[in-house]
Amino acid sequence: MQLNKKAVVYVPDGTEENVAIARTTHLAIAAHQDDIEFMAYAPIAECFGKKDKWFGGVVVTDGAGSPRSGIYADCSDEDMKAIRIEEQKKAAHVGGYSVQFLLAHPSKAVKDREDNEHIAEELACILRAARPRFVYMHNLADKHETHVATALKALAALRSLPEEERPEKLFGCEVWRDLDWMSDEEKVFLDTGAYPHLARALSGVFDSQISGGKRYELAAEGRRLANATFSASHACDTYEGLNYAMDLTPLLRDTSLDPAEFVAERIRRFEAEVRSMLHKFY
Repeated sequence: MQLNKKAVVYVPDGTEENVAIARTTHLAIAAHQDDIEFMAYAPIAECFGKKDKWFGGVVVTDGAGSPRSGIYADCSDEDMKAIRIEEQKKAAHVGGYSVQFLLAHPSKAVKDREDNEHIAEELACILRAARPRFVYMHNLADKHETHVATALKALAALRSLPEEERPEKLFGCEVWRDLDWMSDEEKVFLDTGAYPHLARALSGVFDSQISGGKRYELAAEGRRLANATFSASHACDTYEGLNYAMDLTPLLRDTSLDPAEFVAERIRRFEAEVRSMLHKFY
């Protein structure tokens, strides 16, 4: 498998690399170190300790632009790259991942519309080797530019594969914008209630981000708890934790679909729901 020279491939349990990649059934493709653990905890937990299900992660950027304070205040960009690689490796070890890819691209390169085919090609190379059944990435309505750019690279990679090599399902997950606004019938419920101690351990691994002034671990847990309670207004809670996802599989089945229009349709349905509710009483 041909990856860029800076890329790192980490197999926590020491299995031969090609075997570890090929056994992957659930794969998350994310922009930054820690995005995977916040947006794709449900498949991590689903695969944890299993022998017939294996989770793999791909982090596309190098983490150089991370905010830093406290003990990390004087770290250079190169220092932060090394720190974030080690943090992601720790998460892969704690979570029992089959394999963790760290592609180490600058964020600027991911967002570059003129020269970015190589990133999609690299992702396609990983996807061909892994052949996962389920893929998780950033949702297309996320408000972080690098997240959206990464998702579009991943989508381009997936669409470049022969139809028989594409995953069964593609999900767009919550990070920098939640998906509570989507119509209930369109939401994919990702159960994050299993192994709460594991979820906290995974989030806590990323000390450089938490100490850097952002309490991501509390925010991620709070979102999951809020989703679980507010997912249904007239029923008792059936989840201990919940993330929402957008089902992006239709974009794989019909490659002529425009991703922007696909999301816009869901926004229009949300608008129609709000208008309908208001017109009942006004």
